[in-house]
Amino acid sequence: MEKLVHGSAQDGTVRVMAAITTEVTREAVRRHQTSPTVSAALGRVLTGTLLLGASLKEFDRLTVKIECDGPVGGIVGEADKHGTVRGYVKNPAPELPVKENGKFDVGGVVGDGMFYVIRESGFDVGLHREPYVGSVPIVSGEIAEDFAYYLARSEQIPSAVLLGVLLQNTEPYVAAAGGVMIQMMPGANEHIITMIEDTIRHAPHITSVINEGAAPEDLIKLALGVIDFEILGEREVKFECNCSFERAVSLIGSLGNAEVESMLKEDKGASMTCGFCNETYNLTEENLQNILDS
Repeated sequence: MEKLVHGSAQDGTVRVMAAITTEVTREAVRRHQTSPTVSAALGRVLTGTLLLGASLKEFDRLTVKIECDGPVGGIVGEADKHGTVRGYVKNPAPELPVKENGKFDVGGVVGDGMFYVIRESGFDVGLHREPYVGSVPIVSGEIAEDFAYYLARSEQIPSAVLLGVLLQNTEPYVAAAGGVMIQMMPGANEHIITMIEDTIRHAPHITSVINEGAAPEDLIKLALGVIDFEILGEREVKFECNCSFERAVSLIGSLGNAEVESMLKEDKGASMTCGFCNETYNLTEENLQNILDS
């Protein structure tokens, strides 16, 4: 299983998170059948969402929502404190030529718009508190820069964010994916900040080291260089959705008897597809009759 780690450096004035998300991204790409550039965008969003929620134990769910005017139409990632993540794009098929440097034009496929972070708590204990919502304009559409801009502007946490997805021409199309997030907390030494910025500037590309077998701890070393750090916790990460056949039945039942009767008479059944994971649930005539009988 892949994992996410979080820790600290410099007496807690620097917070660090890193994750390998190759399998997570593969599963998302497989389910949504995304084009290469959209695959890179979705993988970065899922990874960033996991990292942002890494040390927030008090929140049950963290959602990153990108509403944009680019061909992808929008991207959503949702993670919980147990390390599961799910997500989707509005338009999985758009493709753009690679940029002159050979990298995917993720910024082009995203375009302009807004970057939202929604934190929700209380679900585990049956409470439904008002969610916290933060938002900033999209600054580049390259995703990592947008996470960093959100943290600096909305939460006043200067941060360095590295997110990457490496693709290949044969299945599984995702060769490597992962990310690292460095957050400067109050009291962080200016000299240390400069050191970290310089280290990141000269570091190899994150996906190349993941492709060579790097662990999350190696990604933190790549970003911090000679600065010592302490790992405070780790968890497994996976792409997993909380949809189910029972939820599909409940949702169709909530449409009302008249609608269910119409499905039964005209369609001899019903089907429902989950937007988050693209799983389709098919209800038979018997299932619909059971809804009506109950």
